[in-house]
Amino acid sequence: MHEQLSVIGAGLMGHSIALTAAWAGLSVKVWSVDSQDISRATAGVQEKLTILESNGLVTPDERAAIAGRIAFTVSLEHCVSSATFVIEAIPEQLALKQQWYEKLDRMCGEDVVLASNTSGLSPTDIGRQATHKHRILVTHFWNPAHLIPLVEVVRGEETSNRAVERSMSLLQSMNKKPVELKKDVLGSIVNRLQYALFREAQYIAEMGVASVEDIDAAVRYSIGRRLAVTGPFMTADMGGLDVFDSISTYLFPDLSTHSGSLAQMREHVENGRYGQKNGQGFYQWTPELSQRMNQEREQELIAWLKKDKRKRSNETT
Repeated sequence: MHEQLSVIGAGLMGHSIALTAAWAGLSVKVWSVDSQDISRATAGVQEKLTILESNGLVTPDERAAIAGRIAFTVSLEHCVSSATFVIEAIPEQLALKQQWYEKLDRMCGEDVVLASNTSGLSPTDIGRQATHKHRILVTHFWNPAHLIPLVEVVRGEETSNRAVERSMSLLQSMNKKPVELKKDVLGSIVNRLQYALFREAQYIAEMGVASVEDIDAAVRYSIGRRLAVTGPFMTADMGGLDVFDSISTYLFPDLSTHSGSLAQMREHVENGRYGQKNGQGFYQWTPELSQRMNQEREQELIAWLKKDKRKRSNETT
């Protein structure tokens, strides 16, 4: 079916999700808290479109058409009145999300899918106060949503198969790569893997084995490149399961089992050193470094996006 999409929240993730949909040819309504928020979101969309155009991913005519398919509004009723699929992208506060899902559950027909972009909260908990829990689930886009293909689709305890199927279909039509989680598990797939790696990275640094810079370099110039082509299970198959089993047997007992952040991380946070957002963390974030790394990451993601686009084109010819 052709979904009528609405997005609740015009922040970084909300307007990026809307841009993703509009880029794929869908019209989308976006609810925003006020006119100032709309101005910021509109500027964010235009800034991203400028980068896409400068990299040859959209033409000037396509850029105008994409922007024209996104309609911002401060009226929630107008935003969801004709929606068949709603993606919520409001702050990561469980109580706030529960209030919103109770409200959306009352405002929207029973067949309207209600999907949260939460990065870690449970869809079961989010929909706890709603009546029609069968249509509530998570569609977790990764930041930046218009450049990273993955979306994790997480079903709650009462989510229907039909809601999952519609979510997968919509996301595929948006040129995303959705993966389905068959169980509601804390952190979904990627955050569990990402934080397992981050815990071990902290542990290696705490033991004095290597510097933060060298640990980052070790990941970037080895598995960081390989994992873009082969995930962990294919990597194990290609390396030989006998080898991976042997290494797992002696290495697993020596890996970190800490149940929280390690000392250096806690010290940074307790002293207000939050990283790039305020200039100091594991690195000293000068304006020049911040600009260079953001651009470098963005260009790398764009290069992968171009590769994905060529692959889709080859598959349809």
